[in-house]
Amino acid sequence: MFSALSHRNFRLFFFGQFVSLTGSWMQNTAQAWLVYRLTRDPFMLGLVALVSQLPVLVFGFYAGFAVDHADHLRLVKRTQLLAMGQAGLLALLTWGGQIEVWHVFLLSFGLGVVNAFDMPARQVLIGELVPVEHRHNAIALNSTVVNASRIVGPGLAGLAIAYAGEAGCFGINALSYVAVLCALKAMRDVRQPPPAVPRGGPWQEIGDGMAYAFGHEPIRLVLMALTVMGVVGLPVYTLMPVFAEDVLHSGAKGLGILSSFSGVGAMIGALALARRRGADGVGAAIVSGSAGLAVALAGMAWSRHFWLSCFFMALIGWFAIRVLAGANTALQELSDDRHRGRVMSFYSMIFIGLSPIGSFIAGGLASRIGVAWTTTGMALGMAALAAGYGRRMRRI
Repeated sequence: MFSALSHRNFRLFFFGQFVSLTGSWMQNTAQAWLVYRLTRDPFMLGLVALVSQLPVLVFGFYAGFAVDHADHLRLVKRTQLLAMGQAGLLALLTWGGQIEVWHVFLLSFGLGVVNAFDMPARQVLIGELVPVEHRHNAIALNSTVVNASRIVGPGLAGLAIAYAGEAGCFGINALSYVAVLCALKAMRDVRQPPPAVPRGGPWQEIGDGMAYAFGHEPIRLVLMALTVMGVVGLPVYTLMPVFAEDVLHSGAKGLGILSSFSGVGAMIGALALARRRGADGVGAAIVSGSAGLAVALAGMAWSRHFWLSCFFMALIGWFAIRVLAGANTALQELSDDRHRGRVMSFYSMIFIGLSPIGSFIAGGLASRIGVAWTTTGMALGMAALAAGYGRRMRRI
């Protein structure tokens, strides 16, 4: 289950990421709480999610080209430094009492631009820190550390908001980047293939990547399933402050606990995927995860008891990671070295870039028809994905 951790470079990355991502989840939770405290409007939660993640969609094509023609380790070091600066500036503005919603929008947009390059570079780098036969295990373990940080981060954020305010969370996040930067600096002999030699200009290379990705049915199917997941499934996380404050009346601490339960479920799901000996069956995992997520979303929509909602959030985390980690594994295994950066940029564009569109729609609907009916609509969308793609996805 932990074969990838036998490799020093991946081990450094694994533990450095855990510290850094814990800080990032603290910032995400505190930022959502800050925006909702300032505006009391679910629509604004969707709008800030749109602004923060839309750059991944806008710059994703060029980012994929850049990743395929760059030193991945050096690129990740630079993006982590920029993200550290963004968190520090957000902390200073909040501590000084000068923070306004437009500041959050502007800084979120800047971080989104950084993430457009960071996410595909990091995904490709993970596969280069271990031998090919351990790549699947490394991807699954990386999903584990992402979701372990999701357990710890929001819980710590709930406490930090109560005792130190949102600024405390932002400051801790800025400091947390030191861990991953030290880990990246300590790596030795990373086995990176030579950067691809451009066969034309950026637009020609981008077109070549699109033709490659969408010309292969298995890759195309995975990307289409991710599109539905990004627009319909993931926006439930944007609505968490509304559930915590208006439905369950549990406040910032409740928000942290709900998010942590989602992380628990996701971490267990990622560990279950890590036990697989290879990438076989990831298509079936995507289908079963979509169906399970539909049921969990429907339960969350109509639960009015805090601990029952925590249970449904754990299920949401479990099934969501089956879809996302399964798709990540499938795309990395199906792609060749020359196009992997561009294919993984499509993954980032859909996973991160399209989800704010869904969040924007979900926030608007929640303001008009309520959070329960909005989440029910998400459940129906995921059920349609599982029903419509069942046989075709299993062939992957």
